[in-house]
Amino acid sequence: MDQLTAVLKKLEKQNYRAYQQIKGQYDFGDFVLHIDHIQADPYASASRFRATRAWSLTGLDWLKDQSADYQIAARDFIARNFAEYAKQDNNVSIALSGQTVLDSTSVLFTEEGIELRFRINLPADGRSILAKKANNILTFHLPKFIRKSTIEREMDKEALIHHCQVIEDQAAMRAQLTEKNLTAFVANGSVLPRVAGNCDFPMKDAVAFEAPESLTVSLDTPNQGVVTGMGIPKGITLVVGGGFHGKSTLLNAIERSIYNHIPGDGREGVVTDTKAMKIRAEDGRCVHHLNLSNYINHLPMGKDTTDFTTQDASGSTSQAAWLQESIEAGAHAILIDEDTSATNFMIRDERMQALVSKGQEPITPLVDRIGQLRDSLDVSTIVVMGGSGDYLDVADTVIQMHDYQAVDVTEKAKQVILQHPTERTNECESPFETFKPRAIHCAALQTQLAEGKFRVSAKGKDALRFGKEFTDISALEQLESSSEINAIGWTWFQFAQTPGWCQNPAKTIDQLLGDDWHVNMPNHGDLAKPRVLDVMSALNRMRKSQFKASS
Repeated sequence: MDQLTAVLKKLEKQNYRAYQQIKGQYDFGDFVLHIDHIQADPYASASRFRATRAWSLTGLDWLKDQSADYQIAARDFIARNFAEYAKQDNNVSIALSGQTVLDSTSVLFTEEGIELRFRINLPADGRSILAKKANNILTFHLPKFIRKSTIEREMDKEALIHHCQVIEDQAAMRAQLTEKNLTAFVANGSVLPRVAGNCDFPMKDAVAFEAPESLTVSLDTPNQGVVTGMGIPKGITLVVGGGFHGKSTLLNAIERSIYNHIPGDGREGVVTDTKAMKIRAEDGRCVHHLNLSNYINHLPMGKDTTDFTTQDASGSTSQAAWLQESIEAGAHAILIDEDTSATNFMIRDERMQALVSKGQEPITPLVDRIGQLRDSLDVSTIVVMGGSGDYLDVADTVIQMHDYQAVDVTEKAKQVILQHPTERTNECESPFETFKPRAIHCAALQTQLAEGKFRVSAKGKDALRFGKEFTDISALEQLESSSEINAIGWTWFQFAQTPGWCQNPAKTIDQLLGDDWHVNMPNHGDLAKPRVLDVMSALNRMRKSQFKASS
Protein backbone atom coordinates (compact mmCIF):
# COMPACT_ATOMS: atom_id res chain seq x y z
CA MET A 1 0.00 0.00 0.00
CA ASP A 2 2.80 2.41 0.93
CA GLN A 3 4.40 1.74 -2.43
CA LEU A 4 1.17 2.70 -4.25
CA THR A 5 0.87 5.88 -2.20
CA ALA A 6 4.48 6.83 -2.98
CA VAL A 7 3.92 6.42 -6.72
CA LEU A 8 0.67 8.41 -6.66
CA LYS A 9 2.25 11.32 -4.79
CA LYS A 10 4.59 11.89 -7.72
CA LEU A 11 1.70 12.06 -10.20
CA GLU A 12 -0.26 15.02 -8.85
CA LYS A 13 -1.29 17.35 -11.73
CA GLN A 14 0.63 15.36 -14.32
CA ASN A 15 -0.95 14.42 -17.65
CA TYR A 16 -3.58 11.70 -17.29
CA ARG A 17 -1.48 9.17 -19.16
CA ALA A 18 1.00 9.19 -16.27
CA TYR A 19 -1.51 7.03 -14.36
CA GLN A 20 -0.02 4.14 -16.39
CA GLN A 21 2.81 4.13 -13.84
CA ILE A 22 0.59 2.62 -11.14
CA LYS A 23 -0.09 -0.58 -13.07
CA GLY A 24 1.10 -3.60 -11.15
CA GLN A 25 0.57 -5.55 -7.94
CA TYR A 26 0.41 -4.14 -4.37
CA ASP A 27 0.37 -5.95 -1.04
CA PHE A 28 -2.16 -4.51 1.42
CA GLY A 29 -1.37 -7.05 4.13
CA ASP A 30 -4.65 -9.00 4.15
CA PHE A 31 -5.27 -8.76 0.39
CA VAL A 32 -3.36 -8.11 -2.81
CA LEU A 33 -4.49 -5.40 -5.24
CA HIS A 34 -3.84 -5.95 -8.95
CA ILE A 35 -4.07 -2.97 -11.31
CA ASP A 36 -4.38 -4.64 -14.71
CA HIS A 37 -5.47 -1.88 -17.07
CA ILE A 38 -5.45 1.93 -16.85
CA GLN A 39 -7.88 3.92 -18.92
CA ALA A 40 -6.27 6.11 -21.60
CA ASP A 41 -8.13 9.28 -20.57
CA PRO A 42 -10.85 10.34 -18.09
CA TYR A 43 -13.59 9.71 -20.67
CA ALA A 44 -12.53 6.18 -21.63
CA SER A 45 -13.89 2.99 -20.07
CA ALA A 46 -12.92 2.75 -16.41
CA SER A 47 -9.69 1.08 -15.32
CA ARG A 48 -9.69 -2.63 -14.44
CA PHE A 49 -8.70 -3.78 -10.95
CA ARG A 50 -8.63 -7.10 -9.08
CA ALA A 51 -8.26 -7.94 -5.41
CA THR A 52 -7.36 -11.38 -4.08
CA ARG A 53 -7.88 -12.43 -0.49
CA ALA A 54 -6.82 -15.73 1.09
CA TRP A 55 -9.58 -18.06 2.33
CA SER A 56 -8.01 -18.12 5.80
CA LEU A 57 -8.74 -14.39 6.19
CA THR A 58 -12.40 -14.54 5.13
CA GLY A 59 -14.09 -17.14 7.32
CA LEU A 60 -15.87 -18.28 4.15
CA ASP A 61 -13.79 -21.35 3.32
CA TRP A 62 -16.83 -23.54 4.09
CA LEU A 63 -18.20 -22.39 0.73
CA LYS A 64 -15.60 -24.53 -1.05
CA ASP A 65 -17.48 -27.65 0.10
CA GLN A 66 -20.82 -26.55 -1.37
CA SER A 67 -22.33 -27.49 -4.75
CA ALA A 68 -21.34 -25.65 -7.92
CA ASP A 69 -24.72 -23.87 -8.04
CA TYR A 70 -24.39 -22.85 -4.39
CA GLN A 71 -20.94 -21.40 -5.09
CA ILE A 72 -22.17 -19.44 -8.12
CA ALA A 73 -24.89 -17.96 -5.89
CA ALA A 74 -22.36 -17.13 -3.15
CA ARG A 75 -20.14 -15.34 -5.65
CA ASP A 76 -23.17 -13.38 -6.84
CA PHE A 77 -24.05 -12.45 -3.23
CA ILE A 78 -20.51 -11.19 -2.58
CA ALA A 79 -20.60 -9.10 -5.78
CA ARG A 80 -23.91 -7.53 -4.72
CA ASN A 81 -22.45 -6.83 -1.26
CA PHE A 82 -19.43 -5.13 -2.81
CA ALA A 83 -21.73 -3.06 -5.03
CA GLU A 84 -23.67 -1.87 -1.98
CA TYR A 85 -20.50 -0.69 -0.25
CA ALA A 86 -19.20 0.85 -3.49
CA LYS A 87 -22.24 3.14 -3.65
CA GLN A 88 -20.30 5.32 -1.19
CA ASP A 89 -17.95 6.22 -4.06
CA ASN A 90 -19.41 6.41 -7.56
CA ASN A 91 -15.95 5.96 -9.09
CA VAL A 92 -15.98 2.27 -8.09
CA SER A 93 -18.23 -0.29 -9.81
CA ILE A 94 -18.66 -4.03 -10.22
CA ALA A 95 -20.63 -5.90 -12.90
CA LEU A 96 -24.00 -7.22 -11.72
CA SER A 97 -26.80 -9.10 -13.49
CA GLY A 98 -30.06 -7.56 -12.31
CA GLN A 99 -32.65 -9.99 -10.96
CA THR A 100 -30.81 -13.06 -12.18
CA VAL A 101 -27.78 -15.00 -11.00
CA LEU A 102 -25.23 -15.77 -13.71
CA ASP A 103 -21.92 -17.59 -13.67
CA SER A 104 -20.00 -14.32 -13.69
CA THR A 105 -16.34 -13.37 -13.37
CA SER A 106 -16.96 -10.36 -11.11
CA VAL A 107 -16.19 -12.66 -8.16
CA LEU A 108 -14.25 -15.92 -8.48
CA PHE A 109 -13.38 -18.65 -6.00
CA THR A 110 -9.86 -19.99 -6.55
CA GLU A 111 -7.78 -22.53 -4.65
CA GLU A 112 -6.05 -19.64 -2.88
CA GLY A 113 -9.04 -17.52 -1.98
CA ILE A 114 -11.64 -15.03 -3.22
CA GLU A 115 -10.92 -12.78 -6.18
CA LEU A 116 -12.91 -9.60 -6.79
CA ARG A 117 -12.82 -7.93 -10.20
CA PHE A 118 -14.08 -4.37 -10.54
CA ARG A 119 -13.56 -1.05 -12.28
CA ILE A 120 -12.49 2.36 -11.03
CA ASN A 121 -12.73 5.69 -12.81
CA LEU A 122 -9.46 7.31 -11.82
CA PRO A 123 -10.12 10.97 -10.92
CA ALA A 124 -8.93 13.95 -12.94
CA ASP A 125 -9.35 17.67 -13.35
CA GLY A 126 -9.76 17.88 -17.10
CA ARG A 127 -6.81 15.75 -18.20
CA SER A 128 -4.72 16.44 -15.10
CA ILE A 129 -4.31 13.72 -12.50
CA LEU A 130 -5.92 14.22 -9.08
CA ALA A 131 -3.48 11.96 -7.27
CA LYS A 132 -4.58 12.83 -3.72
CA LYS A 133 -8.18 11.91 -4.54
CA ALA A 134 -7.03 8.72 -6.27
CA ASN A 135 -4.95 7.78 -3.25
CA ASN A 136 -7.95 8.34 -0.98
CA ILE A 137 -10.05 6.00 -3.13
CA LEU A 138 -7.42 3.30 -3.53
CA THR A 139 -5.91 3.20 -0.06
CA PHE A 140 -8.77 4.31 2.21
CA HIS A 141 -12.23 3.60 0.73
CA LEU A 142 -11.46 0.64 -1.51
CA PRO A 143 -9.82 -1.53 1.19
CA LYS A 144 -12.95 -1.11 3.32
CA PHE A 145 -15.18 -2.27 0.46
CA ILE A 146 -12.96 -5.28 -0.19
CA ARG A 147 -12.65 -6.32 3.45
CA LYS A 148 -16.31 -5.92 4.35
CA SER A 149 -17.57 -7.80 1.30
CA THR A 150 -15.21 -10.78 1.74
CA ILE A 151 -15.36 -11.52 5.45
CA GLU A 152 -18.10 -13.58 7.06
CA ARG A 153 -18.48 -11.56 10.24
CA GLU A 154 -19.32 -8.41 8.23
CA MET A 155 -22.02 -10.23 6.23
CA ASP A 156 -25.62 -11.08 6.90
CA LYS A 157 -24.86 -14.80 6.95
CA GLU A 158 -28.51 -15.77 7.11
CA ALA A 159 -29.19 -13.75 3.96
CA LEU A 160 -26.17 -15.33 2.25
CA ILE A 161 -27.37 -18.84 3.01
CA HIS A 162 -30.93 -18.03 1.94
CA HIS A 163 -29.67 -16.49 -1.31
CA CYS A 164 -27.61 -19.57 -2.10
CA GLN A 165 -30.31 -22.07 -1.14
CA VAL A 166 -32.91 -20.35 -3.34
CA ILE A 167 -30.55 -20.58 -6.32
CA GLU A 168 -29.58 -24.17 -5.53
CA ASP A 169 -33.25 -25.14 -5.37
CA GLN A 170 -33.96 -23.59 -8.78
CA ALA A 171 -31.09 -25.53 -10.32
CA ALA A 172 -32.41 -28.73 -8.72
CA MET A 173 -35.91 -28.13 -10.11
CA ARG A 174 -34.57 -27.44 -13.58
CA ALA A 175 -32.56 -30.67 -13.46
CA GLN A 176 -35.82 -32.62 -12.96
CA LEU A 177 -37.62 -31.23 -16.03
CA THR A 178 -36.38 -33.93 -18.41
CA GLU A 179 -37.31 -36.87 -16.19
CA LYS A 180 -40.75 -35.31 -15.64
CA ASN A 181 -41.12 -34.82 -19.42
CA LEU A 182 -41.48 -31.05 -18.96
CA THR A 183 -40.26 -28.00 -20.86
CA ALA A 184 -40.99 -25.56 -18.02
CA PHE A 185 -42.44 -25.34 -14.52
CA VAL A 186 -44.19 -22.46 -12.73
CA ALA A 187 -44.51 -22.81 -8.95
CA ASN A 188 -47.67 -21.87 -7.09
CA GLY A 189 -47.34 -18.44 -5.50
CA SER A 190 -45.04 -17.10 -8.22
CA VAL A 191 -45.41 -13.42 -9.12
CA LEU A 192 -45.02 -13.12 -12.88
CA PRO A 193 -46.01 -9.51 -13.79
CA ARG A 194 -43.23 -6.90 -13.74
CA VAL A 195 -43.50 -3.26 -12.66
CA ALA A 196 -42.96 -1.98 -16.21
CA GLY A 197 -41.35 -2.85 -19.50
CA ASN A 198 -38.16 -1.12 -18.38
CA CYS A 199 -38.26 -2.36 -14.77
CA ASP A 200 -37.72 -6.01 -13.90
CA PHE A 201 -38.98 -5.79 -10.31
CA PRO A 202 -42.13 -7.76 -9.41
CA MET A 203 -45.39 -5.84 -9.59
CA LYS A 204 -46.84 -5.01 -6.19
CA ASP A 205 -50.28 -6.49 -5.43
CA ALA A 206 -50.01 -8.76 -8.50
CA VAL A 207 -52.10 -11.93 -8.61
CA ALA A 208 -50.03 -14.87 -7.37
CA PHE A 209 -49.90 -17.81 -9.76
CA GLU A 210 -51.85 -21.01 -9.06
CA ALA A 211 -51.60 -24.13 -11.19
CA PRO A 212 -54.66 -25.78 -12.71
CA GLU A 213 -55.23 -29.15 -11.06
CA SER A 214 -54.79 -31.13 -14.29
CA LEU A 215 -51.29 -29.69 -14.88
CA THR A 216 -50.14 -29.75 -11.26
CA VAL A 217 -46.71 -31.28 -10.76
CA SER A 218 -44.43 -31.52 -7.71
CA LEU A 219 -40.66 -31.19 -7.79
CA ASP A 220 -38.15 -31.96 -5.03
CA THR A 221 -35.61 -29.42 -3.81
CA PRO A 222 -32.67 -29.85 -1.42
CA ASN A 223 -33.62 -26.91 0.81
CA GLN A 224 -37.33 -26.08 0.74
CA GLY A 225 -38.58 -29.61 0.11
CA VAL A 226 -41.42 -30.33 -2.31
CA VAL A 227 -42.51 -27.47 -4.58
CA THR A 228 -45.86 -27.69 -6.36
CA GLY A 229 -46.93 -25.82 -9.47
CA MET A 230 -47.80 -26.05 -13.14
CA GLY A 231 -45.74 -28.32 -15.36
CA ILE A 232 -45.71 -27.46 -19.07
CA PRO A 233 -45.27 -30.80 -20.84
CA LYS A 234 -42.95 -31.38 -23.76
CA GLY A 235 -44.67 -31.22 -27.12
CA ILE A 236 -46.78 -28.40 -28.52
CA THR A 237 -48.29 -26.02 -25.97
CA LEU A 238 -50.61 -23.16 -26.90
CA VAL A 239 -51.11 -20.26 -24.52
CA VAL A 240 -54.40 -18.56 -25.39
CA GLY A 241 -56.76 -16.00 -23.86
CA GLY A 242 -58.08 -12.50 -24.21
CA GLY A 243 -55.92 -9.41 -24.45
CA PHE A 244 -54.32 -8.18 -21.19
CA HIS A 245 -55.00 -11.47 -19.37
CA GLY A 246 -51.35 -12.50 -19.01
CA LYS A 247 -50.39 -14.62 -22.06
CA SER A 248 -47.21 -12.74 -22.89
CA THR A 249 -46.47 -12.28 -19.18
CA LEU A 250 -46.40 -16.07 -18.76
CA LEU A 251 -44.21 -16.52 -21.82
CA ASN A 252 -41.85 -13.78 -20.62
CA ALA A 253 -41.44 -15.52 -17.26
CA ILE A 254 -40.76 -18.82 -19.04
CA GLU A 255 -38.20 -17.38 -21.47
CA ARG A 256 -36.35 -15.57 -18.67
CA SER A 257 -36.29 -18.63 -16.42
CA ILE A 258 -33.51 -20.31 -18.33
CA TYR A 259 -31.69 -18.37 -15.56
CA ASN A 260 -32.02 -18.53 -11.78
CA HIS A 261 -33.64 -15.55 -10.05
CA ILE A 262 -32.67 -13.86 -6.80
CA PRO A 263 -34.86 -14.10 -3.66
CA GLY A 264 -37.78 -11.69 -3.79
CA ASP A 265 -37.95 -11.60 -7.59
CA GLY A 266 -41.24 -13.52 -7.69
CA ARG A 267 -39.97 -15.98 -10.29
CA GLU A 268 -37.79 -18.08 -7.98
CA GLY A 269 -40.14 -20.99 -8.60
CA VAL A 270 -40.14 -20.71 -12.39
CA VAL A 271 -37.65 -22.88 -14.27
CA THR A 272 -37.23 -23.59 -17.99
CA ASP A 273 -35.07 -25.94 -20.02
CA THR A 274 -31.85 -23.98 -20.61
CA LYS A 275 -31.99 -24.92 -24.30
CA ALA A 276 -35.32 -23.16 -24.89
CA MET A 277 -34.96 -20.44 -27.55
CA LYS A 278 -37.29 -17.49 -28.07
CA ILE A 279 -37.57 -16.57 -31.76
CA ARG A 280 -39.31 -13.75 -33.61
CA ALA A 281 -39.48 -11.99 -36.97
CA GLU A 282 -36.47 -9.78 -37.59
CA ASP A 283 -36.69 -7.72 -40.77
CA GLY A 284 -33.37 -6.81 -42.35
CA ARG A 285 -31.10 -9.34 -40.68
CA CYS A 286 -28.56 -11.41 -42.59
CA VAL A 287 -28.80 -15.14 -43.32
CA HIS A 288 -25.76 -17.23 -44.29
CA HIS A 289 -25.99 -20.33 -46.52
CA LEU A 290 -28.90 -21.85 -44.60
CA ASN A 291 -31.19 -24.65 -45.78
CA LEU A 292 -34.71 -23.23 -45.43
CA SER A 293 -36.43 -25.71 -47.71
CA ASN A 294 -38.61 -27.10 -44.88
CA TYR A 295 -40.32 -23.71 -44.62
CA ILE A 296 -39.63 -21.79 -47.85
CA ASN A 297 -39.23 -23.08 -51.41
CA HIS A 298 -39.80 -22.23 -55.11
CA LEU A 299 -38.94 -18.54 -54.65
CA PRO A 300 -39.37 -16.15 -57.60
CA MET A 301 -36.63 -16.28 -60.24
CA GLY A 302 -35.67 -19.76 -59.09
CA LYS A 303 -33.72 -18.62 -56.02
CA ASP A 304 -32.42 -21.65 -54.12
CA THR A 305 -33.61 -22.13 -50.53
CA THR A 306 -31.45 -25.19 -49.82
CA ASP A 307 -28.46 -22.82 -49.64
CA PHE A 308 -30.09 -19.50 -48.85
CA THR A 309 -28.15 -16.28 -48.28
CA THR A 310 -29.32 -12.69 -47.90
CA GLN A 311 -28.25 -9.47 -46.20
CA ASP A 312 -31.85 -8.23 -45.94
CA ALA A 313 -34.24 -10.96 -44.83
CA SER A 314 -37.99 -10.41 -44.74
CA GLY A 315 -40.00 -11.00 -41.56
CA SER A 316 -41.08 -14.53 -42.52
CA THR A 317 -37.65 -15.49 -43.89
CA SER A 318 -35.87 -14.18 -40.80
CA GLN A 319 -38.15 -16.14 -38.46
CA ALA A 320 -37.76 -19.33 -40.51
CA ALA A 321 -33.98 -18.79 -40.45
CA TRP A 322 -33.94 -18.30 -36.68
CA LEU A 323 -35.93 -21.50 -36.21
CA GLN A 324 -33.55 -23.50 -38.40
CA GLU A 325 -30.46 -21.93 -36.78
CA SER A 326 -31.80 -22.78 -33.31
CA ILE A 327 -32.34 -26.41 -34.29
CA GLU A 328 -28.83 -26.49 -35.74
CA ALA A 329 -27.41 -25.11 -32.46
CA GLY A 330 -29.18 -27.75 -30.35
CA ALA A 331 -32.40 -26.11 -29.11
CA HIS A 332 -34.78 -28.38 -27.17
CA ALA A 333 -37.72 -25.97 -27.29
CA ILE A 334 -38.88 -22.99 -29.34
CA LEU A 335 -40.79 -20.11 -27.72
CA ILE A 336 -42.97 -17.89 -29.93
CA ASP A 337 -45.29 -14.96 -29.31
CA GLU A 338 -47.59 -14.21 -32.23
CA ASP A 339 -47.31 -10.48 -31.46
CA THR A 340 -43.67 -10.48 -32.63
CA SER A 341 -44.05 -13.06 -35.38
CA ALA A 342 -44.52 -12.84 -39.14
CA THR A 343 -48.17 -13.75 -39.76
CA ASN A 344 -47.50 -15.51 -43.06
CA PHE A 345 -44.83 -17.68 -41.41
CA MET A 346 -47.25 -18.69 -38.67
CA ILE A 347 -50.45 -19.40 -40.64
CA ARG A 348 -52.38 -19.13 -43.92
CA ASP A 349 -56.10 -19.56 -43.38
CA GLU A 350 -58.49 -21.23 -45.84
CA ARG A 351 -59.61 -17.97 -47.43
CA MET A 352 -56.05 -16.89 -48.20
CA GLN A 353 -55.34 -20.38 -49.52
CA ALA A 354 -58.31 -20.01 -51.85
CA LEU A 355 -57.20 -16.58 -53.04
CA VAL A 356 -53.46 -17.32 -53.44
CA SER A 357 -52.80 -20.89 -54.52
CA LYS A 358 -50.00 -22.93 -52.94
CA GLY A 359 -48.16 -22.82 -56.25
CA GLN A 360 -47.87 -19.05 -55.84
CA GLU A 361 -46.90 -19.12 -52.14
CA PRO A 362 -43.33 -20.19 -51.27
CA ILE A 363 -43.90 -20.37 -47.50
CA THR A 364 -44.96 -23.53 -45.72
CA PRO A 365 -46.41 -22.08 -42.51
CA LEU A 366 -45.25 -23.24 -39.11
CA VAL A 367 -48.68 -24.64 -38.24
CA ASP A 368 -48.04 -27.37 -40.84
CA ARG A 369 -44.50 -28.17 -39.67
CA ILE A 370 -44.76 -27.79 -35.91
CA GLY A 371 -45.90 -31.37 -35.34
CA GLN A 372 -42.96 -32.62 -37.39
CA LEU A 373 -40.54 -30.65 -35.21
CA ARG A 374 -41.95 -32.55 -32.24
CA ASP A 375 -42.07 -35.98 -33.88
CA SER A 376 -38.86 -35.91 -35.95
CA LEU A 377 -36.56 -33.83 -33.75
CA ASP A 378 -38.16 -33.97 -30.28
CA VAL A 379 -38.24 -30.15 -30.32
CA SER A 380 -41.07 -28.73 -28.22
CA THR A 381 -42.83 -25.44 -28.84
CA ILE A 382 -44.69 -23.00 -26.62
CA VAL A 383 -46.75 -20.57 -28.70
CA VAL A 384 -48.73 -17.59 -27.44
CA MET A 385 -51.65 -17.44 -29.85
CA GLY A 386 -54.73 -15.26 -29.70
CA GLY A 387 -55.68 -14.91 -33.34
CA SER A 388 -55.71 -18.32 -35.05
CA GLY A 389 -57.71 -21.34 -33.95
CA ASP A 390 -55.99 -23.55 -36.54
CA TYR A 391 -53.18 -24.20 -34.07
CA LEU A 392 -55.69 -26.05 -31.86
CA ASP A 393 -55.51 -28.98 -34.30
CA VAL A 394 -51.82 -29.56 -33.62
CA ALA A 395 -51.59 -28.64 -29.92
CA ASP A 396 -50.92 -31.24 -27.22
CA THR A 397 -51.73 -28.83 -24.38
CA VAL A 398 -53.81 -25.65 -24.42
CA ILE A 399 -53.52 -23.21 -21.51
CA GLN A 400 -55.90 -20.27 -21.28
CA MET A 401 -54.77 -17.26 -19.28
CA HIS A 402 -57.64 -15.50 -17.55
CA ASP A 403 -57.03 -12.70 -15.03
CA TYR A 404 -53.38 -13.82 -14.89
CA GLN A 405 -54.38 -17.35 -13.88
CA ALA A 406 -53.83 -20.46 -15.98
CA VAL A 407 -56.72 -22.72 -16.94
CA ASP A 408 -56.18 -26.04 -18.71
CA VAL A 409 -58.61 -25.93 -21.66
CA THR A 410 -57.10 -28.82 -23.63
CA GLU A 411 -60.31 -30.87 -23.49
CA LYS A 412 -62.44 -27.85 -24.31
CA ALA A 413 -60.19 -27.19 -27.31
CA LYS A 414 -60.84 -30.74 -28.57
CA GLN A 415 -64.58 -30.06 -28.41
CA VAL A 416 -64.11 -26.81 -30.34
CA ILE A 417 -62.20 -28.73 -33.03
CA LEU A 418 -65.08 -31.17 -33.38
CA GLN A 419 -67.72 -28.42 -33.46
CA HIS A 420 -65.73 -26.14 -35.80
CA PRO A 421 -63.54 -28.32 -38.04
CA THR A 422 -60.94 -26.43 -40.04
CA GLU A 423 -61.29 -26.12 -43.77
CA ARG A 424 -57.70 -25.11 -44.46
CA THR A 425 -55.37 -27.45 -46.37
CA ASN A 426 -52.08 -28.68 -44.96
CA GLU A 427 -49.44 -27.06 -47.17
CA CYS A 428 -46.56 -29.48 -46.65
CA GLU A 429 -45.46 -30.49 -50.13
CA SER A 430 -42.49 -32.57 -49.01
CA PRO A 431 -41.42 -34.61 -45.97
CA PHE A 432 -39.67 -32.82 -43.12
CA GLU A 433 -35.91 -33.09 -43.57
CA THR A 434 -33.03 -32.88 -41.13
CA PHE A 435 -29.72 -31.30 -42.16
CA LYS A 436 -26.12 -31.43 -41.04
CA PRO A 437 -24.74 -28.28 -39.36
CA ARG A 438 -23.14 -25.65 -41.57
CA ALA A 439 -19.40 -25.16 -41.38
CA ILE A 440 -17.86 -21.77 -40.58
CA HIS A 441 -14.58 -20.25 -41.71
CA CYS A 442 -12.68 -19.36 -38.53
CA ALA A 443 -9.92 -17.51 -40.37
CA ALA A 444 -12.50 -14.95 -41.52
CA LEU A 445 -13.28 -14.18 -37.88
CA GLN A 446 -9.57 -13.77 -37.19
CA THR A 447 -9.32 -11.29 -40.08
CA GLN A 448 -12.20 -9.18 -38.69
CA LEU A 449 -10.52 -9.21 -35.30
CA ALA A 450 -7.06 -8.23 -36.54
CA GLU A 451 -8.33 -5.43 -38.78
CA GLY A 452 -10.25 -3.98 -35.82
CA LYS A 453 -7.21 -3.96 -33.52
CA PHE A 454 -8.54 -6.96 -31.56
CA ARG A 455 -11.29 -4.97 -29.88
CA VAL A 456 -14.08 -6.99 -28.29
CA SER A 457 -16.83 -5.29 -26.30
CA ALA A 458 -20.58 -5.13 -25.73
CA LYS A 459 -22.41 -1.98 -26.71
CA GLY A 460 -25.12 -2.16 -24.09
CA LYS A 461 -27.38 -5.15 -24.76
CA ASP A 462 -28.01 -4.28 -28.41
CA ALA A 463 -24.70 -4.78 -30.18
CA LEU A 464 -21.36 -6.56 -30.02
CA ARG A 465 -18.15 -5.11 -31.36
CA PHE A 466 -15.77 -7.74 -32.69
CA GLY A 467 -12.72 -6.23 -34.30
CA LYS A 468 -14.05 -3.69 -36.78
CA GLU A 469 -17.48 -5.33 -37.08
CA PHE A 470 -20.57 -4.31 -35.08
CA THR A 471 -23.25 -7.02 -34.83
CA ASP A 472 -26.85 -6.11 -34.03
CA ILE A 473 -28.14 -8.56 -31.41
CA SER A 474 -31.04 -6.48 -30.12
CA ALA A 475 -33.51 -9.22 -31.09
CA LEU A 476 -31.92 -11.74 -28.68
CA GLU A 477 -34.39 -11.06 -25.89
CA GLN A 478 -33.10 -13.79 -23.59
CA LEU A 479 -29.70 -12.19 -23.12
CA GLU A 480 -29.68 -10.87 -19.58
CA SER A 481 -26.67 -8.57 -19.36
CA SER A 482 -23.82 -6.97 -21.28
CA SER A 483 -21.50 -9.35 -19.39
CA GLU A 484 -22.91 -12.26 -21.42
CA ILE A 485 -22.38 -10.28 -24.61
CA ASN A 486 -18.76 -9.55 -23.67
CA ALA A 487 -18.26 -13.27 -23.06
CA ILE A 488 -19.83 -14.10 -26.42
CA GLY A 489 -17.25 -11.85 -28.08
CA TRP A 490 -14.35 -13.46 -26.22
CA THR A 491 -15.71 -16.92 -27.04
CA TRP A 492 -15.58 -15.88 -30.70
CA PHE A 493 -12.01 -14.74 -30.04
CA GLN A 494 -11.03 -18.26 -28.92
CA PHE A 495 -13.09 -19.85 -31.66
CA ALA A 496 -11.30 -17.70 -34.25
CA GLN A 497 -8.00 -19.40 -33.37
CA THR A 498 -9.30 -22.67 -34.87
CA PRO A 499 -7.53 -23.20 -38.19
CA GLY A 500 -9.51 -23.38 -41.43
CA TRP A 501 -13.16 -24.44 -41.45
CA CYS A 502 -14.96 -25.67 -38.35
CA GLN A 503 -17.43 -28.40 -39.37
CA ASN A 504 -19.60 -28.24 -36.24
CA PRO A 505 -19.43 -24.76 -34.67
CA ALA A 506 -21.98 -25.43 -31.91
CA LYS A 507 -20.08 -28.49 -30.68
CA THR A 508 -16.77 -26.62 -30.65
CA ILE A 509 -18.29 -23.66 -28.80
CA ASP A 510 -19.86 -26.02 -26.26
CA GLN A 511 -16.37 -27.37 -25.52
CA LEU A 512 -15.03 -23.82 -25.08
CA LEU A 513 -17.81 -23.10 -22.55
CA GLY A 514 -17.13 -26.02 -20.22
CA ASP A 515 -16.90 -25.82 -16.42
CA ASP A 516 -13.66 -23.82 -16.51
CA TRP A 517 -14.89 -21.57 -19.31
CA HIS A 518 -13.36 -18.37 -17.90
CA VAL A 519 -9.80 -19.73 -17.63
CA ASN A 520 -9.05 -18.92 -21.26
CA MET A 521 -10.85 -15.58 -21.14
CA PRO A 522 -9.22 -12.24 -20.26
CA ASN A 523 -9.11 -11.56 -16.51
CA HIS A 524 -12.03 -9.14 -16.82
CA GLY A 525 -14.82 -8.86 -14.26
CA ASP A 526 -17.59 -8.12 -16.74
CA LEU A 527 -17.99 -11.58 -18.29
CA ALA A 528 -20.83 -14.04 -17.69
CA LYS A 529 -21.15 -17.51 -19.15
CA PRO A 530 -23.43 -17.43 -22.22
CA ARG A 531 -25.40 -20.30 -23.74
CA VAL A 532 -24.14 -21.98 -26.90
CA LEU A 533 -27.51 -21.03 -28.43
CA ASP A 534 -26.82 -17.34 -27.86
CA VAL A 535 -23.21 -17.50 -29.04
CA MET A 536 -24.41 -19.11 -32.27
CA SER A 537 -27.36 -16.72 -32.64
CA ALA A 538 -25.01 -13.75 -32.44
CA LEU A 539 -22.57 -15.38 -34.86
CA ASN A 540 -25.40 -15.91 -37.35
CA ARG A 541 -26.09 -12.17 -37.22
CA MET A 542 -22.54 -11.04 -37.94
CA ARG A 543 -22.83 -9.83 -41.52
CA LYS A 544 -19.30 -10.90 -42.44
CA SER A 545 -19.49 -14.41 -40.99
CA GLN A 546 -18.49 -16.99 -43.59
CA PHE A 547 -20.65 -20.12 -43.36
CA LYS A 548 -20.99 -22.79 -46.00
CA ALA A 549 -23.77 -25.28 -46.53
CA SER A 550 -23.37 -28.72 -45.00
CA SER A 551 -22.01 -31.29 -47.40
